[in-house]
Amino acid sequence: MNGYIKRVLLGVDQFLNAATGGDEDETISSRAGKARCQGRWWGRALCWGLDKIDPGHCANSIEPDEGKQE
Repeated sequence: MNGYIKRVLLGVDQFLNAATGGDEDETISSRAGKARCQGRWWGRALCWGLDKIDPGHCANSIEPDEGKQE
């Protein structure tokens, strides 16, 4: 059951990323991590919040082979 829940949450994450203009195969955390590296305010803000819950979350989530290199 744990694997099932993880896959569903990953699907929701990718869906929300696609619904906000991102690539359908990339997570929001990966997209935000790339945006933070480029100094975009929304990437810095989202990663700040996620890193409070899980330190290094955005940096560890960057998928260089998915999505645009915004």
